[in-house]
Amino acid sequence: MEKTQLVRDWRGRDYLVGDTPQNLIKRPRSWMFWLPWAAMAAIGPMQYGYAAAVPALARERGWPLVATLAPLAAWIVCQAAVALPTALLLRRGALGVRPALWAGSLCSGAALLTVALAGDVTAVFAGYALLGGVGGGLVYGACTEAVARWYPERPAARVGFTTGAFAYGTAPLAMAAGLDGGALRPLFATAAAVALVAVGAAAAFVRLPPRHWWPGHIDPLAWAHDRVALRREPRAVREFSLGQALRTGSLPTLVTVLVCAGAVSIFDVVALATSDDLSPWAAVALLLVLNGAGRACAMLAAEVAGRGRTLSAVLALLCLGQLLLAWGAVTGSAAMVLVATVPAGLGGGAFYPLIASLVREYFGEEHTASIHGVVYSAKAVAGLVGVGLAALALTSSDHAGTFFLAAVPVLAATALSVTLRQPGHPVTVPR
Repeated sequence: MEKTQLVRDWRGRDYLVGDTPQNLIKRPRSWMFWLPWAAMAAIGPMQYGYAAAVPALARERGWPLVATLAPLAAWIVCQAAVALPTALLLRRGALGVRPALWAGSLCSGAALLTVALAGDVTAVFAGYALLGGVGGGLVYGACTEAVARWYPERPAARVGFTTGAFAYGTAPLAMAAGLDGGALRPLFATAAAVALVAVGAAAAFVRLPPRHWWPGHIDPLAWAHDRVALRREPRAVREFSLGQALRTGSLPTLVTVLVCAGAVSIFDVVALATSDDLSPWAAVALLLVLNGAGRACAMLAAEVAGRGRTLSAVLALLCLGQLLLAWGAVTGSAAMVLVATVPAGLGGGAFYPLIASLVREYFGEEHTASIHGVVYSAKAVAGLVGVGLAALALTSSDHAGTFFLAAVPVLAATALSVTLRQPGHPVTVPR
């Protein structure tokens, strides 16, 4: 076994070199990617699956539409409140990845089973929104932290691909629910079993590497100077504390962008699912698949074009999607709605990993968890705004108007994203 040593590069970043995955976990590190990927896919039905099933749930169980939608807002708030603290506790060693995933498995399975069996909205609030939100946050935080730690040479791209499973893992359930609303109970019961098995498997095998671990087949000092690597994972000018980051203009801007874009991402799923006159279920499934695939594609594009430019392009796509969806609603064209889901889907999830990677690029590695926690917690506000927009779509016959309305915050987010600059550079050039 090669001797373990701590190496420091020209910017002060530490790399622990020597231990191989075989030494640490007795298996290839690809296990630490695919198991979290499967776990994320398994819990996806709690967010996008429930959102797509809201109209069918309300019809089948006789619940008011807005009351059926309210637990989704509570779930998003709970999930956002738990996900990043989980990653922070894992990074500090105050929480083990195994208990986090076991608890997430039980909570997620119970939440999906509650949706399958509940006879009233109160039970859905307790079992799905609160318990499921905690479970979803635990799994999301543990899986993203594990993937980022095992793939430190490309954490943004790997985490983006993993979080994509959160969206496209929902597509089969959403499509089946749309084709047969009466199958909701067995569908959600099956999803509960899948969540228990997939997240339970991750709990059994996923482990975190030692702090600063680095894969031995990559020379860290050469990597730190490599132009391609620097483009893929740009370094911050310096390490910012949370307080320092809050005093920059970049962090409030990232929070605002996430609120605006996140709200519309949730809204689109519910709004399409309620457009009965447009036969929307193929569009809903396509939207969810592209929502997930767009995350991975955007991270690859960002390695060439830069994260800031890619974020602006992604938000522009999301805005274009709203305008095309409005056009489809005005004309009553199912084909146009299907076309519109392409930009709406590609833009509807890709901003999440882009914003997460911009936090690293702007503020450094040392306080990433706490700073990103502030940004990601804005998802709770986005969920409330998105569910509010969705409630408007549920209670209004003017779907075109709601899509036009949804384009406004995304347009504002696009304009704000153009102003983003890496903090820490001098304001003026010295003579």
